[in-house]
Amino acid sequence: MTLRFYDSATAEVRDFVPLEPGRASVYYCGATVQGSPHVGHVRSAIVFDQLTRWLQYRGLETTVVRNVTDIDDKILAKSEASFAPDFVPEGTYIPREEWFALAYRYEQEFETAYEVLGVQRPTYEPRATGHITEMHELIARLIERGHAYPAEDGSGDVYFDVRSWPSYGSLTHQSIDDMQAATDADPRGKRDPRDFALWKGYKDGEPETAAWPSPWGRGRPGWHLECSAMATKYLGARFDIHGGGLDLRFPHHENEVAQSTAAGDGFANIWMHNGMVTYEGEKMSKSIGNVIAPSEMLELAPARVVRYYLGQAHYRSVLDYRPTSLQEAAAAVERIDTFIAKALAKVGASVGEFAHDGAALPAAAALPAAVPPAFAEAMDDDLNIPQALAALHETVRRGNTALAAGNGVDDAGAVSNALSEVLAMTAVLGLDAAGVRTAWADNSEDTMRRALAALVDAQLGARAAARAAKDWAAADAIRDTLAAAGVVVEDSADGATWSLAAPTHSSAQSAPTNRTGA
Repeated sequence: MTLRFYDSATAEVRDFVPLEPGRASVYYCGATVQGSPHVGHVRSAIVFDQLTRWLQYRGLETTVVRNVTDIDDKILAKSEASFAPDFVPEGTYIPREEWFALAYRYEQEFETAYEVLGVQRPTYEPRATGHITEMHELIARLIERGHAYPAEDGSGDVYFDVRSWPSYGSLTHQSIDDMQAATDADPRGKRDPRDFALWKGYKDGEPETAAWPSPWGRGRPGWHLECSAMATKYLGARFDIHGGGLDLRFPHHENEVAQSTAAGDGFANIWMHNGMVTYEGEKMSKSIGNVIAPSEMLELAPARVVRYYLGQAHYRSVLDYRPTSLQEAAAAVERIDTFIAKALAKVGASVGEFAHDGAALPAAAALPAAVPPAFAEAMDDDLNIPQALAALHETVRRGNTALAAGNGVDDAGAVSNALSEVLAMTAVLGLDAAGVRTAWADNSEDTMRRALAALVDAQLGARAAARAAKDWAAADAIRDTLAAAGVVVEDSADGATWSLAAPTHSSAQSAPTNRTGA
């Protein structure tokens, strides 16, 4: 077994050798909670969830930290914008949504999206506001080493001196002279326009609650500083993998690695970045109205279908959304589910216990589970999901061939082996029914499924009796009634089996070309 991942810092695929044998440490950038989650956020979370699941499958005890940026200029601006006195009738009081309440509200939206789409919770999810002390310590180390300085304009800002660190630009392979000025603070207090803020002094008019005491005056942390402090707090001065979206490479990750290494920390051994999501080849943008949010996708298709779509491309490639994307993903998921349902029936499990909408797998899921070599080789090779999915669908095809072949001992063994492998692969990819909730799942669903199974089985029993009596009209009427209710009945030499038809989601046939959303 040799795991290999593309390292953005060295621009090459490298062997993954954990810093500590048997363990892996991963930090990836979570949300800046100033708005609802967009599809790029969710794609990134799914990518690093796939990575985590594969590291765990390979036997590594994996520690994952995903941060929440809950203090930021944009969060403060959104809070301020929530109160518009020009539009308030005289004598009416409309309270502003405080920045911390706004941040927490959006944080919950992110958590819901992650859970619905089967993204495992990280080992820990620190908030920036809970780590001010660690940020002060990091700033003090940088000042002591000559890589940071308090602004001389009395603003209370503290900046990282990019000219003091010869390796600045190494992550994105840029020269300092080719970089644009940092726009995160007033440039009047900077020695170089490219110097970035480590600490932002309090300004008149800002909320008192958004400022903390520091040796340099009251203020709040800079965005880049937050991740460096939190990553090393929980994973140590050097850790295995730092990840995030490609859009974070510069300036965020470039600044992270500069300030951390300048302070004396080894920081990330490998940098992994996932590609962007586009809409029919164009960058998603609110200004041109081609943004589609995860919540909209979940209105068009079940959660497992949305996860399949968002996780199907190689993580470094661009994922392009088209009006037919979810329809194609639904067809792929349906092929997998149809085989699983038939195979479960073949090996003796109750097909009625299995549903397409997030039901737990029955006892047959305890079959010996090992992924096939082709799947393992693909995942080991820089998390090559397209090749891994090809192995999954090839196994489904092989299993269907065995199902169609007959009732021989060899056929039954082939079905069982294919089922075991398919269940193992879907679990690793987070596509197993137990691993992905639906937006409407609750504790009452198990009861409803059992009731549905009992009703359908009773109908199939009546149909079998009608067929035995050669009352074909009655048998056909029962089948038609079940079909109208979305229950697909298939007859075979082993008897009748049933499954739920995949939701048609007619709205997914053609998504609007002019979309708005977060």
